[in-house]
Amino acid sequence: MPRVYNWQIGREMDYRFETGTQKRQFAAVFNINRCIACQTCTMACKSTWTFSPGQELMWWNNVETKPFGGYPHHWDTKLLALQEAADPGGQVWDAKAPNRAAPYGTFAGKTIFETADGVEKQATGYLPAEDEWKSPNLFEDTATRFSPSGVSLPEHSGWFFYLQRICNHCTFPACVAACPRNAAYKREEDGIVLIDQERCRGYRKCVEACPYKKAMYRPTTRTSEKCIGCYPRVEGTDPLTEGIPMETRCMTACIGKIRLQGLVNVEPDGQWTEDRQNPLYYLVHVEKVALPLYPQFGTQPNVYYIPPRWVPRDYLRQMFGPGVDAAIARYTNPSRELLAVLQLFRATQKIIFSYRIEPGPKAAEFTIDGQKREIYNDTVLGFDSKGNEIVRITVNEPFYERPERFAMNTI
Repeated sequence: MPRVYNWQIGREMDYRFETGTQKRQFAAVFNINRCIACQTCTMACKSTWTFSPGQELMWWNNVETKPFGGYPHHWDTKLLALQEAADPGGQVWDAKAPNRAAPYGTFAGKTIFETADGVEKQATGYLPAEDEWKSPNLFEDTATRFSPSGVSLPEHSGWFFYLQRICNHCTFPACVAACPRNAAYKREEDGIVLIDQERCRGYRKCVEACPYKKAMYRPTTRTSEKCIGCYPRVEGTDPLTEGIPMETRCMTACIGKIRLQGLVNVEPDGQWTEDRQNPLYYLVHVEKVALPLYPQFGTQPNVYYIPPRWVPRDYLRQMFGPGVDAAIARYTNPSRELLAVLQLFRATQKIIFSYRIEPGPKAAEFTIDGQKREIYNDTVLGFDSKGNEIVRITVNEPFYERPERFAMNTI
């Protein structure tokens, strides 16, 4: 079995297929701190892709309430238990010596590929029961406790948060490794993971193997389906795009401005090419403020999260790895550049391939926890795949005053 390097766990691991054929990789960053669980993203995806018979319980995009929720129910805690049973006490990180090749340190435990036998199973997983696919936001807004005296940062005594989920279009997808007919595959042009409906026979090996449970079985066709990354929009062939790569439906519908999706160049070994001016590369590899979801599973997911500031750190470390403390510190006290790049979230439907910042005047100065902070009203510019400017936005959001003649509702 080929050996591949997984930078998220800081070491090599076994995987069924070799890397080296991709040109770009679909990727995204979600800012959990901004999400209000309005489910606009969920319904945008549902109304576009999964409205047909047999897809009633398919939610390629869902927003679930943690720590008690999940779709399918308790998908993550069940797999964590399976991994712990296969490697008792060994599922730990060595985060003492992070470096460029292992920014979060090294995962000393076993991935889902390493706890499987590699013959009967390519990845450890399970098939959810039918009733586990109901209620896509089970225990919505259910907190860990009621805090009558209120809460405060850095950690709330009673807490919950919203987790936004789509297919991670992993660098080493378990669904691809597990499919006995090679029906699941990664596109060379953008790394989007698809399932060939002509080859699929509905064995549901992809459903069992995917640790995030984003491959789903459709009983009316007896095949598996999953998020397709809105690839006509991403590749610029959707009639609305006019040949320019655009963000997916769930991204563009987000009213909370928590999402930023794009494409990054990749090296022959599957790692991202250094590109300092790509906003996704900057957030993940430079500021390291955005983290992968359950990196210890070993699939190297390409959807990243800015973790919530108010949640107990132990819970977040289990979910996002040992980079949590540094990520929250950087987000809480952002650099001047980070503050500007964060304005690009949901600023345009077109994919931003690079950015530039034009310095602006000082807008504010204050002290938080003994630290002096200065805010500058910089302008950040975003550019499309052809280098054309597609967005220009300032750090200070403009204030619009409704003209007096529109003050009264005249309808």
